[in-house]
Amino acid sequence: MPKYKENNEEVSDGVNLLISILVRYPEIGTISFDPQNNWLKLTFMLSTIPSQLDFSNAKQLLKSSIIAYTTLEGLPLKTVDIQLDIFEKVAMLSIFRDVHTISKNEIALLIALLRKTFKDLIIDYNDSLLEEDLLLQEEVIEDMLTNLKTHYDENRLIGIREDGRVLVFNK
Repeated sequence: MPKYKENNEEVSDGVNLLISILVRYPEIGTISFDPQNNWLKLTFMLSTIPSQLDFSNAKQLLKSSIIAYTTLEGLPLKTVDIQLDIFEKVAMLSIFRDVHTISKNEIALLIALLRKTFKDLIIDYNDSLLEEDLLLQEEVIEDMLTNLKTHYDENRLIGIREDGRVLVFNK
């Protein structure tokens, strides 16, 4: 695996973005950045498997909310897809969004909708974070998203949670 260099700003921005999103939003289980398709994949874990109807309704709510949000912001919507993968007793809900139009406010909206829709959303709380830390992470997220919109990153990255830690890998 290649080592990251401090002067490689694009890699640092991508890594910092994934770390900040995972630290700020404990609802997100994993996050991936695909530079070839230029999208982020946010994956949420559910402790029970939703019915096909519940997933279909949630998918429609999330998609229409993303469309409404980007329309209100005056942004062109490029990538929006929502998938459900089932593994024995756990479900993984993935949201794909293009880097150019996603924002920290949209991520917060999606999480609020998911928390309301799925009571079994797995949340990895970190009690040691203070309100100032969360606000700092929000600023970093906004800065890193802005940087990724103007500088293309060539590295496929994945960020995961493991035992209260956040890890980021080059895929």
